[in-house]
Amino acid sequence: MSGLDPKPLHQLGVAELGRALAAKSVSSAELTQHLLARVTSHEALGAFLHVDADAALAAAKAADARRAGGDTGALLGVPLAHKDIFVTRDMPTTAGSKILAGYRSPFDATVLARLFAAGTVSLGKLNCDEFAMGSANENSAYGPVANPWDAARVPGGSSGGSAAAVSARLVPAATGTDTGGSIRQPASFTGITGIKPTYGVCSRYGMIAFASSLDQAGPMARSAEDCALLLSAMSGFDERDATSVERPPQDFHAQMQQAREGATAAQPLKGLRIGLPKEFFPAGLSSDVDKAVREGLSQMEKLGATLVEVSLPRTELAIPVYYIIAPAEASSNLSRFDGVKFGHRAAQYDDLLDMYKKTRAEGFGAEVKRRIMIGSYVLSHGYYDAYYLQAQKLRRMIADDFQQCFTQCDLIAGPVAPTVAWKHGEGKDDPVKAYLADIFTLPGSLAGLPGMSVPVGFGEGGMPVGLQLLGNYFQEGRLLHAAHALQQATDWHQQAPSGY
Repeated sequence: MSGLDPKPLHQLGVAELGRALAAKSVSSAELTQHLLARVTSHEALGAFLHVDADAALAAAKAADARRAGGDTGALLGVPLAHKDIFVTRDMPTTAGSKILAGYRSPFDATVLARLFAAGTVSLGKLNCDEFAMGSANENSAYGPVANPWDAARVPGGSSGGSAAAVSARLVPAATGTDTGGSIRQPASFTGITGIKPTYGVCSRYGMIAFASSLDQAGPMARSAEDCALLLSAMSGFDERDATSVERPPQDFHAQMQQAREGATAAQPLKGLRIGLPKEFFPAGLSSDVDKAVREGLSQMEKLGATLVEVSLPRTELAIPVYYIIAPAEASSNLSRFDGVKFGHRAAQYDDLLDMYKKTRAEGFGAEVKRRIMIGSYVLSHGYYDAYYLQAQKLRRMIADDFQQCFTQCDLIAGPVAPTVAWKHGEGKDDPVKAYLADIFTLPGSLAGLPGMSVPVGFGEGGMPVGLQLLGNYFQEGRLLHAAHALQQATDWHQQAPSGY
């Protein structure tokens, strides 16, 4: 690598690795072997649930053969790993739950199939909160994931395994999913970059459903540029997904590089109006998070952006709205896991109903059971109008608040979470406390807007802090452009945890 980049292979991001592979300064097989060795040496992190070294090396050799034949794809031969919420034909899929132990899908999720077609190499499947329900990755049936910056702290959730693997330099990037903040929050907690695109931009086909009107796939990587390359490959219309948006293929990398009108090399964000909702900077926001976020915003001002005060008056309502709608949809989606067709089945039972009860009691964890019960309650006769219907009305009002803001600004910014990553076990006995930590990510999810987490410094205990950027519908290119400009001027996203 000395002729191209002095950094070790595992310190290179997706774009850098693509250039190294194109220059033939390293082969995909060499790169894959190097990263597989790192995965083995850092098993204590708990990030991986399944690794298939033989299949990965075979895919790497196939990618090398494609390059030798003249293929020049930007992702060809780049190793990745995938959140275990996406079904895979050649590897088990558990969604972090005992109820799916040993399950193998007959097909690949669309998002993964597109990445495989682009020539990426899959190292394995990554740990996650059970059925993507959680903010700490402590709800996995297969054990918690540690934060590479401090093993005593959580990596965030539910895409905690993906975030930890990228942060620890086990893989240059990974797939994640975001229902209420599960890409942005773990990205913030581990010092990496993550983007949740507009709802419908990435297919949900083959992504095990938690809350169907909220779930969305997205990439988690070192930089905005890496996220742009991955999102270009992952996204696009899929006729098998009724919620997939029918739009032509997007080159987000090209959109990221497009200069704004009037922008200069010194001020690439000139003319960009960034809205700061006063509700995103409450008195209860940790001072260390507030300081880091404002430092990031100050950097964006230096790059030409203008900060504008705006308001999202229904921000506090996002928590009760989300925790009515999401559990309601979960109670419906998870009814399919009953021991009949796939997954775990109780060993002893008296009749069909008894089998259902015992299978689900044994297979589901405490948080999943909690959300199923909440969801069943709010959908039940006599409560649907009082809870679920009212929540849907408020959801529309929250979306309208954003549209009002976007008449005054181009992007909205604020913290991703009120604090840095907390210690393992702190939220175990108080699930509501963990729910409250999602207050800044939930509004954008309920509105279906694209959002990012971009590293902007460090807070208490030297833990990473992320800046949240939210855009209007289908404004991923604008988001990525702003994040890329910030990262070109700073090195927060290049900082690695000690020992990795």
